[in-house]
Amino acid sequence: MARKTTASLRRWLTACTLLLPLAGFAAADEQAAKHQAARGEPTPLVIAHRGASGYVPEHTLAAYALAVFQGADYIEPDLVMTRDGHIVARHDNELGLTTDVAQRPEFADRKRTQQVDGVTLTGWFSEDFTLAELKTLRAIERIPDIRPGNARMDGSLEIPTLQEIIDLVKTLQLSQGRRIGLYPETKHPTHFQQLGLAMEKPLVRILTRNGYVGRHAPVYIQSFEVDNLKTLSRLTQLRLVQLFSSGQPYDQQVRGTKLTYAQMATPAGLKAISRYAAGVGPEKSYIIPRDGNGNLGTPTGFVAAAHAVGLKVHPYTFRAENAFLPANLRSSDKRHERGDSEAEIRAFLDAGIDGLFIDQPDIAVRLRNAD
Repeated sequence: MARKTTASLRRWLTACTLLLPLAGFAAADEQAAKHQAARGEPTPLVIAHRGASGYVPEHTLAAYALAVFQGADYIEPDLVMTRDGHIVARHDNELGLTTDVAQRPEFADRKRTQQVDGVTLTGWFSEDFTLAELKTLRAIERIPDIRPGNARMDGSLEIPTLQEIIDLVKTLQLSQGRRIGLYPETKHPTHFQQLGLAMEKPLVRILTRNGYVGRHAPVYIQSFEVDNLKTLSRLTQLRLVQLFSSGQPYDQQVRGTKLTYAQMATPAGLKAISRYAAGVGPEKSYIIPRDGNGNLGTPTGFVAAAHAVGLKVHPYTFRAENAFLPANLRSSDKRHERGDSEAEIRAFLDAGIDGLFIDQPDIAVRLRNAD
């Protein structure tokens, strides 16, 4: 197994080196290494959202490796469970949008409808596949209309396990001569707990086995739910991050509490979070909402309130394409073209954030190194 894993890593690393001419990533990485050596853990942290997913299909070893070459400090794998209890990286447990499973006749009978986090979905789900079966699938681009270049790589990349991602990180730490962090997200934790596939203990076991222990280890574990983070806080001293969306965390819906993300964003709510987490990961509008015209508005007091109780603030998600940018920062009405994402990032840096999730890590690294 070790020999097979090493061969796989070599294959992906070789493929990623072919991508380097895209943006002079080696130079960016050298600057990032100097920045880190001078200041310890860089500020703001550049967290590669699903890898360098603006350039390569998300949650693949190629996307993670490319993010490291671009100078990212942390790579973010979203984690789901297989039927036989393995942890793999996918944005969701539904596989139809990010793999070629729909084109695989041998798995046609696995398509079904179920509720995930209270939403009815039809598709193919990770919990219905063994790891061996998932390894026969290939990744596809999730938003090909916005990232047609990524779609040219459809069918060439595997679904990685968490262990394979860790092996990649440790290999690249040696070759790049710097520390590279992991920022995993536990996806649908209540759903997997109800299936008897709870991921909290297996996740901590894998991280511990690989030497990731204590608050100074280069790991943050994030979740949109609350109770699984509290469970993790009893299992590990690794840093935890409470994510924010809209409405209620799903585990709180299941429990029948009235706790909402809006309540969690108040000073009292943030104080409660600080008892089990080291940071918060809000959707960007918690920090700078958009006005009625879709332009960036005025910063809120969220960052100051989080900092007042000792929480780091890592908002999500920064993307360069017009489809995701404020109206006044778009370059045209073509959704796939790039706009002025640097201006958006600068506004959030001025608001005092400690890190950011981004699909194009090279842009944030370049801005940070220019300061």
